[in-house]
Amino acid sequence: MNGHYEVVIIGAGAAGLMCAAEAGKRGRSVLIVDHAKKPGRKILISGGGRCNFTNYDVSANNYLCQNPHFVKSALSQYTNWDFISLVSKYGIEYEEREHGQLFCVDSAKHIVDMLLQECDLPNVSQRYRCDVQDIEKTETGFRFKADTDTITCDSLVVATGGLSMPKLGATPFGYKIAEQFGLSVVSTSAGLVPFTLHKEDKEDFAELSGIAIPAEITAQDGTLFKEALLFTHRGLSGPSVLQISSYWKAGQTVTINLIPEADVLDLFIQSREKHPNQSLKNTLAKVLPKRLVEVLIERKVLEDKPLKQFNEKQLHEIDQQLQHWQVLPNGTEGYRTAEVTLGGVDTQHLSSKTMECKQVPGLYFVGEVMDVSGWLGGYNFQWAWSSGFVAGQWV
Repeated sequence: MNGHYEVVIIGAGAAGLMCAAEAGKRGRSVLIVDHAKKPGRKILISGGGRCNFTNYDVSANNYLCQNPHFVKSALSQYTNWDFISLVSKYGIEYEEREHGQLFCVDSAKHIVDMLLQECDLPNVSQRYRCDVQDIEKTETGFRFKADTDTITCDSLVVATGGLSMPKLGATPFGYKIAEQFGLSVVSTSAGLVPFTLHKEDKEDFAELSGIAIPAEITAQDGTLFKEALLFTHRGLSGPSVLQISSYWKAGQTVTINLIPEADVLDLFIQSREKHPNQSLKNTLAKVLPKRLVEVLIERKVLEDKPLKQFNEKQLHEIDQQLQHWQVLPNGTEGYRTAEVTLGGVDTQHLSSKTMECKQVPGLYFVGEVMDVSGWLGGYNFQWAWSSGFVAGQWV
């Protein structure tokens, strides 16, 4: 089935489907191709199957990119409110969770169904389990092999995503296309990912697996997140850890405030006055899980004795230790559990207004394949909607 399309989009994820819908509405003949069996696989499993599809508060500050200004144009052309309106138009119920995160009340499947309905146009075709090879530039556009067929197109959109979640079929294909056409790729790593710990730390904290506490985590560059921290049998997870992992580099420590919501020094001084024989362990158990306090004592981070045996300077030092607990991660769990890929196609090669490659007319990149990574909280999906939308206006 050889054929010509005005627009071919490689990748039927969030950004690819959004781009296809927009190009289709403009009357362009569109073909979406994907090697997966079905569209939107990452959407379906995201947010525990509920899809955190955007956030009430979105700005360029919520993104990591070597050019921090790059995201501004697309985010302003298609905002979080535009996507919320689309979701509302389809009658999809959603709820707000902490930090303005918006989730489907029922199922992420509603978001995929909505995007497929948006693409349900006579001029938009889809092909799955399709292997794309031998992409080449022609005088009028591009030519490639789709399985055994030869397809030509005027505009080619790369919406292949990053390397996170390889079980869903993630591959470096998009980066290879970029490099084939002379574009540089910012080195990639796993982002929004749990930390693993060194052997001794892992053994000490393994028994805390499943315990979550409010925490404030700071990376060496000063970036700070205040959200829950979760101990796991492999290391540390939870929203605060996932967020800070995108700012962490191998070999660096992170600083954790274990008591961001408690004035522990005041608790110590008042408790010492009223209950001078009360142990440090039992005092701290009022603001921290008792088992965590016990582990910190076992590790000699803290010394357990009656409060009356501590002077005010010592109590202040304990307070500071709990606010500045240093952890040296062994690494991260990697792409297997990462929610996003840091790095990607260098945005210096792309127009921030259209997502078109400056030196290869007709070649576009959208979504996670490029060097744009959002925070946890719906920001990566918003980038998919915004970048997909703007490319759809131009392809």
